[in-house]
Amino acid sequence: MLRLTDLKLPLDHTEGMLTAAILKRLDIEAAALNGYTIARRGYDARKRGAIALIYALDIETPQEAELLRRYADDQHVQPTPDTDYHFVAQAPAPLPHRPLVIGFGPCGLFAGLILAQMGFRPIILDRGKEVRERTKDTWDLWRKRNLHPESNVQFGEGGAGTFSDGKLHSQIRDPLHHGRKVLTEFVKAGAPEEILYVSKPHIGTFRLVTMVENMRATIESLGGEIRFSQRVDDLLLEHGADGQQQIRGVTLASGEQIRTDHVVLAVGHSARDTFEMLHARGVYLEAKPFSIGFRIEHPQSVIDHARFGPQAGHPILGAADYKLVHHCKGNHEGNGRSVYSFCMCPGGTVVAAASEPGRVVTNGMSQYSRNERNANAAVVVGIEPSDFAPFDDSGSPLAGIALQRALESHAYTLGGENYSAPGQLVGDFLAGRASHDFGDVQPSYKPGVTLGSLDSALPGYAIAAIREALPAFERQIRGYAMHDAILTGVETRTSSPVRIKRDDSLQSLNTRGLYPAGEGAGYAGGILSAAVDGIRIAEAVGLSITGKPQS
Repeated sequence: MLRLTDLKLPLDHTEGMLTAAILKRLDIEAAALNGYTIARRGYDARKRGAIALIYALDIETPQEAELLRRYADDQHVQPTPDTDYHFVAQAPAPLPHRPLVIGFGPCGLFAGLILAQMGFRPIILDRGKEVRERTKDTWDLWRKRNLHPESNVQFGEGGAGTFSDGKLHSQIRDPLHHGRKVLTEFVKAGAPEEILYVSKPHIGTFRLVTMVENMRATIESLGGEIRFSQRVDDLLLEHGADGQQQIRGVTLASGEQIRTDHVVLAVGHSARDTFEMLHARGVYLEAKPFSIGFRIEHPQSVIDHARFGPQAGHPILGAADYKLVHHCKGNHEGNGRSVYSFCMCPGGTVVAAASEPGRVVTNGMSQYSRNERNANAAVVVGIEPSDFAPFDDSGSPLAGIALQRALESHAYTLGGENYSAPGQLVGDFLAGRASHDFGDVQPSYKPGVTLGSLDSALPGYAIAAIREALPAFERQIRGYAMHDAILTGVETRTSSPVRIKRDDSLQSLNTRGLYPAGEGAGYAGGILSAAVDGIRIAEAVGLSITGKPQS
């Protein structure tokens, strides 16, 4: 087959119009077109009154060789790439020690799945509960203000991505098409087939729950073992004369020890006690930049109209999203910082995402339908390790965690010390006055929002930067800085505050057999990139166990 890209048609085109466009673009007769499949479909909304769909198509034609010669210099007519997944190893028999995977979020899920598919029968440990029990515990916080420290939005089967918009797009380099493997496995597990070709695929929380259960069953059917409520509290290490240390197993909170020479560390970005244990054990960590800010909510209809104009509400377009960035000027405390939207959730809700008692954290979530009244996104400011010193001046690689904890504890106080979140109307925030009453936008955050001033919720440079950015975003999306829009604080878990550095073999720089992976290790940001990293790590483990060189 050959792949034809950048084929544009009107939003309301017919199937016949698409066929005609293929024939015209390739200059062939209808008899020479045996069929086609959609490889990708996106849209161009730069002209709101004339939104176009953009296709990449895989074409079946007996004239393939001739057409590839004719269009040899055309980047939009190329051979269809091989996107099938190819396993790099097969487990030996017998297997001396089964590999361990710590964490069962997207990264751990796919590390475990690939290892199981290669015959390595992994043991997967997660400190939280299986996904349906975890869902009950999460709702217990949202409805009754009862936090379960080991079973919440951050911890448990499916990871933090389960309670999110389920976005499955990423900007990572993926020359081996591992992302295609992720999407294919999701479809096998129950995701809609459209995720294989739409440009911004998403699934939503309710569907993710069932999919994660189905993938767990697949791993178990292949000999893998998943154990919940099993927190890893220590590493078993053997120290070498060269300063390197070798993993020999782990110790669980129960005291049980599991022996292994290969541990995939896919703990997510909120496993703060695990980071502390790794640091104490001498595993190399370093502080990493991340971002802090608020969640902002608007009526979804405002975003739809601003992005799509008269074509808002079209079923192909769905609820509109956005991606915004502003680089601050040099005239105030936020000098030189970037403010950007993050984890935008069309037609969704702002959710309580705390994992430690006495702290408030926000995140965003949508269902597949994206039909809730409000749109929400994080509006965040990038910060560097040099910003951590006021919260921990020891130079520790864990200083970013101290900053997170301080902001989350203060948000708990501002919210009333009952897991309500502090909030402020955008108009009042820009004017520098406290809010007392909600307007047309009702916040979706549960357990609730306490209005007031957010000026003390973040460092002064972050407040100044966001104040500058909101009017700039208004110039891009009309209504963005509307008075009644709601800011809810705080957003502190945008990414991991640490990086657990690894070498070319994807092992820890100084701990052989330990494979830092995914968001918690600082190597991913979102469901798809974390899952892809899990695949890469599983391949590295498989090659190490079988003694094959890493390509």
